[in-house]
Amino acid sequence: MKVVAATRIGNMKDPNPETRGTIDVIDIPEKELAPDEVKIKVAYCGICGSDPHLVDGCFSDVVPQPLGHECSGVIVELGPEATAKGLKVGDKVGGNFLGYCGKCYYCTTGMPEYCTNVGNQPCMGEYVVWNESQVCKLPEGVSLREGALMEPLSIAVRAMDKLGMMVGKTVLVSGGGPIGQLCCQLLAKFGAAELTLSEPNEARGEMAKRIGVEHVINPMKEDLYARGMEITKGIGYDVILEVSGVPAAMESVTKLAAKFATVLVVAQFPNGYKYPLDLFDDIYMKQITMTGMYCAHYNFERTAEYMKYVDLSDFTGDEQIYDLDDAKEAFEMHLTQKYPKILIRCNKFDGE
Repeated sequence: MKVVAATRIGNMKDPNPETRGTIDVIDIPEKELAPDEVKIKVAYCGICGSDPHLVDGCFSDVVPQPLGHECSGVIVELGPEATAKGLKVGDKVGGNFLGYCGKCYYCTTGMPEYCTNVGNQPCMGEYVVWNESQVCKLPEGVSLREGALMEPLSIAVRAMDKLGMMVGKTVLVSGGGPIGQLCCQLLAKFGAAELTLSEPNEARGEMAKRIGVEHVINPMKEDLYARGMEITKGIGYDVILEVSGVPAAMESVTKLAAKFATVLVVAQFPNGYKYPLDLFDDIYMKQITMTGMYCAHYNFERTAEYMKYVDLSDFTGDEQIYDLDDAKEAFEMHLTQKYPKILIRCNKFDGE
C-alpha cells in the first residue's frame, strides 16, 4: 500500500539538495489485522508541524520512516474481538495514533503517554490498522475533512485539562499555528479575559480574531512586553501558552508572566534547547508554575464529542487539499505557512 515516508533524514529547508531532508510516496506491506484491531481506509491525513521535525530525525534516523498521525477514515474491517465500542464497518472515524498496552507501570498509574510498550502505526497512507481502543467514531454532521483535526484538537483539549482554566484569567497564547488557533477557541469558550495572541503572520492574526481572540500582537512590529503589560494593566498574564516552538518567542512571552502565573509549554522545541530560567525572579519571587505536555492523555472520546462545537473551516478549504501522490507538493506548501493546515487526501469518498 502507498504511504508517505521520510526517505532522507535532514532539514527539509536545507538549501543543499544533497543533504536536504526528503519525503516520498513508497509502497509497504499492509499490517495484518489482529483480533482486537480495526482496519481503516484513510480519507484525510493532516501535515503536522512535527512531521518536518521527524524528517529531521528528532526521534529516529531510520529510513524509510512512515509519517502521519492526524487522520480520519472509514472502517472497512473489524477483528472478531473488536466489539467493545460498538464500531461497525462503514463508520466514519478518527482517533489516537498511539496504542497503549494498558498493562505497564505507566498505563496502570494514569500516565499512558509514557507506555513502555506503546505502538505507533502512522496513517499518512491508504490504510491504517489500529487497536479498537484507539478508534473514535465521528459525531453526526462532522465531515471526514474535519475529522482529520481530531488529533490536533485533542492536544488543545489536553492543554485545557492541564491548565484547569478558570473564568476571568488573563491569557496569552504564543504562536498562531493550528494548535495555537484551536487553543484560542477553547480558551475563549472557557472565559479567558483579555485573550491575546502573539503571532507575526497577519493572516493568522485575522483568523484568531474571528474565533474569539481579543488582542493580536505582531512581535516583529510591536514591543510585545510593553503591549502585553498595557493590556494587563501592568500585572502580566495569569496564563501563558507557548505553542510556537521558537526559542526567542518562549523567552519573550515568559517575561509577561504575572505573579502565580501558569506557563504551559505546548510546543515541541528543538532537541537540546536550554531555556534560561531565572530561579530567583521567576520561581522564588513570582512563584510561577511552569510545565509542559506530551500527547493527549485519555481525552479522545471527549475530543470526538466536542468536534461539532469548534470552527474548523479555516483548516479544511479546497485549496488546502492535496492527493496522496502529490505529497511532495503538499509538504512544500506546508513549509511556506501560507495555510494553517494542509490535508493529504489518501482516498476519495463520495460526498467528501
